[in-house]
Amino acid sequence: MDMTAVAIVFIIFVIVPSVVMHNITKWKEQKSLSPDDEHMLEDVWRSARRMERRIESLEAILDAEAPGWRKKDDV
Repeated sequence: MDMTAVAIVFIIFVIVPSVVMHNITKWKEQKSLSPDDEHMLEDVWRSARRMERRIESLEAILDAEAPGWRKKDDV
């Protein structure tokens, strides 16, 4: 019974705090983006901007060639 009490105290005062501190450290490291994540985010941003410009161009073409096309989508 005496060893059980020592094991419980060891778990409570050594193992649990070390696991908590390890996880806190990992969470702090993950708050910022890695260089690979930043590069991927930049690529996605550039792709989104290109797609937005293309959509705006298509809308301008449709406005010129089929003026009522927006009313069809609103229904």
